[in-house]
Amino acid sequence: MSGREYPDRPWVGIGCIVFREERVLLVRRGKPPRLGQWSLPGGAQHLGEAAEEAARRELREEAGVEVGPMVLATVVDAISRDEAGRALYHYTIIDYAAEWLAGEAQAGDDVSEVAWAAPADLARFDLTPQTHHAISAARLALGRG
Repeated sequence: MSGREYPDRPWVGIGCIVFREERVLLVRRGKPPRLGQWSLPGGAQHLGEAAEEAARRELREEAGVEVGPMVLATVVDAISRDEAGRALYHYTIIDYAAEWLAGEAQAGDDVSEVAWAAPADLARFDLTPQTHHAISAARLALGRG
């Protein structure tokens, strides 16, 4: 099986975009890739685990929250290349959207911090364009316009 650096195939990552009223749940990464950056909760899908099961597990592990029904929001290819142009990391990320149901968000597993961010505050988290797109797609998927 290949490692995550210089993989021989893309890794399947599962993300979940969670809303609590108008705020969205963000996590600060505690491990590479993107150590220290703000992102959406999620991680690698395990062998034999359904995608939605992976999203729910990652939410519990990283932030301690539970959500209601999930809908597919978007699929993103996250590819980081080295100086020679080779794929250093390649994740195909399946992002679900859901509404918060229970649990007080707290940092766990491989995150160092969590935050519920209002739409007007998103700029201060220095999110990637793909993350902004995923949040917008999740709002639409949940009928939040």
